[in-house]
Amino acid sequence: MEIRIILIDDHAILREGVARLLDTQADMRVVGSFASGRAAVEFVAREQVDVAIVDMAMPEMNGVEIVRRLQDVSTGTQILMLSMHAHPEHVYRSLQAGAQGYVVKGTVGTALFDAVRAVHGRQRYLSDVIDRDVLDCCFQKHRTSDPLDWLTPREREVLQLTVEGRSLAESAQRLGVSPKSVETYRGRVTAKLGISDVPTLVKFAIRHGITTVD
Repeated sequence: MEIRIILIDDHAILREGVARLLDTQADMRVVGSFASGRAAVEFVAREQVDVAIVDMAMPEMNGVEIVRRLQDVSTGTQILMLSMHAHPEHVYRSLQAGAQGYVVKGTVGTALFDAVRAVHGRQRYLSDVIDRDVLDCCFQKHRTSDPLDWLTPREREVLQLTVEGRSLAESAQRLGVSPKSVETYRGRVTAKLGISDVPTLVKFAIRHGITTVD
């Protein structure tokens, strides 16, 4: 059976390299390549996709949010997160959102083939460099209360755009709303999280996998 795969990464060279690697396998075919999470979600909503390979550090809509959106439009699409970060908090965020596997970019090679086949078969796959014990601690810690659960999807989008340094006007244009609405969303985010300054918001976002420091 042929595994239909899409790639979601804002770096064209990386997408091309991964596509060529996957196309060497007789049972795999890359049917879509996207630099935008929104474009990928729209594609999955109308086309059959077996496995989506998603970059963690995406601009505007981060990889974890893309995973959530993909789950909303297609429960049959299995998701494999591809990231340069092996931090257990990032892994936890990905799995909690609905990803079935997590591969660290530095370890990509034949392991990527194993990862794609595993998640396609509804099995979890984690790179060997990920500390399972620390990951288990993350799951235990977040069982009590997860502050990101207090935010709506739109509030999470505004949070990411804010910590990326987008102005009210830029954020409004990207989201298709008014600057006043963005300001309102920002106010809700800071009120719910109890954080009033941008540097602290940035630290929160990095710690919870909303954005990364490359």
